[in-house]
Amino acid sequence: MKLRAILTLSFLAVLLGFFSLWMAQQSYSWVPPEAAAESKLVDDLFSIFVGLGTFILLGVTIPIVYSLMFHRAGKYDFSDGPHIEGNTLLEVIWTAVPIVLVLGLSTASYRTYDKMSIQGPMELVHLHLPQLVEVANAAPFDNTPQKEIETAQESAPIEDIDVTAKQWSWVFRYPNQNVTSTELHLPVDRRIHLALHSDDVLHGFYVPAFRLKQDIIPNRVIDFEFTPVRIGTYPLRDSLYSGTYFAANQANIVVQSPADYQQWLADAAAQPPSPAYNQANFEYSRGTKSGNIGGWKSVAPASPPIVNYSPQPPVNSSPD
Repeated sequence: MKLRAILTLSFLAVLLGFFSLWMAQQSYSWVPPEAAAESKLVDDLFSIFVGLGTFILLGVTIPIVYSLMFHRAGKYDFSDGPHIEGNTLLEVIWTAVPIVLVLGLSTASYRTYDKMSIQGPMELVHLHLPQLVEVANAAPFDNTPQKEIETAQESAPIEDIDVTAKQWSWVFRYPNQNVTSTELHLPVDRRIHLALHSDDVLHGFYVPAFRLKQDIIPNRVIDFEFTPVRIGTYPLRDSLYSGTYFAANQANIVVQSPADYQQWLADAAAQPPSPAYNQANFEYSRGTKSGNIGGWKSVAPASPPIVNYSPQPPVNSSPD
């Protein structure tokens, strides 16, 4: 009887393990497509958490449900349950296993974010030396050896871009070409170096498709690097509450082929700087004219940025 129970539990554990591995693989489809090399690092970590979480969740709930269904006391049975002594081996196991799991997951999480060079505000407050940004070397998407990937990243030129966040707009400046834009254009498969700074309050540079989020604090220039690997258009969001119109503080990131990227830079450089459409200014002006912002304090948005390039404003964007 005891051997049969052990074999049954072992068989169920194997089935649960395979199902957990399947769920871990399914987790890759729950998030946006991987558009940066760093996104694979995050997705792999998320997959580990999903797999272990599935195994623990079902490993606990299934025995509980089974016990409730097949080992319930009779309707009029008020007798005491069987006397069970403690088991030292079991107590050691269910104490040691969670400790090992927590330490292992914590180590994996730390190594992932350390490799991505994610910096927090408190880390920067206590920083007295220049920040050395380590390149994030994600696992390759194909069969290319990792060493070849790292060599290609090191040899390719790095694209330097200045990013300014303010209430409530994003401004991107390409210093080598003297181009400014409210839409971030990037070349695919090229290392990108951003110099992030804020003109006023805390902001957050957050790109879900890149799995990247970097806090931006005033009076600090934060160096941030990543490598886009998929052509397309991806949303940039301000992940930190920065005031009344912070939800309008959005922009698009356009990842292009190197040829299209160079063509866009040339076209943008040929355009004279002009005020860009700004959603926060539009909403503030419309509210001021209609009187809808009366009754509570509201910070007036900064003047619309003067840039070479700005995407076309939506239809009916005039405050009149």
